[in-house]
Amino acid sequence: MHSTICNLKSNDHPMEKLNPQQILSLPNGITILRILAIPLILVLLFYMGRGYQLLTALLFLGAAVTDTIDGYIARRRGMVTTLGKFLDPLADKLLIVTALIALIPAREISVWMVIIIVGREIAITGLRGIAVSQGIVISASTLGKYKTVFEVASIFFLILNGSYFSINFRSIGLALLWVALGIAVISAVDYFKKFLKSIII
Repeated sequence: MHSTICNLKSNDHPMEKLNPQQILSLPNGITILRILAIPLILVLLFYMGRGYQLLTALLFLGAAVTDTIDGYIARRRGMVTTLGKFLDPLADKLLIVTALIALIPAREISVWMVIIIVGREIAITGLRGIAVSQGIVISASTLGKYKTVFEVASIFFLILNGSYFSINFRSIGLALLWVALGIAVISAVDYFKKFLKSIII
């Protein structure tokens, strides 16, 4: 459950020139659609009524699932591009971070929890940037992937925000958010420990 760190040689990853075929590839198109769905999700999030809540939750879940779909298609068809490597994690972070921030007023979730989770994303992104500048690549850890799963599940239940089939979905969403928060902190510590170990060695 630890992140993998390896040295990056300058000649291992030559600069890739973008062309229209790469930019308009199916995986990149799916990623762009995920980004375009974010404003719609944010607008619908503030509409009252179970119909809107269900629609928003399903739209968010669908957008989150495309993160797996576009990656699978890119690897399966050999369509992995530098643009895709940049856009995919960016779209993932934008979707989750903006949804969490919007849930503060829309569903009255704790500000401090969102601050820690968002702060963690900013810190790890910065850490990865510093690592790359030092010729070190820190790949996504298993803990980080679990964190994303719990974040998506938490946001889904919090958007629904009520009782369905005699089950309080808001309580489930809050419980999952606590789990996501815990994993976020633990995985952040793991990233920093691995980074410090790599530069000391």
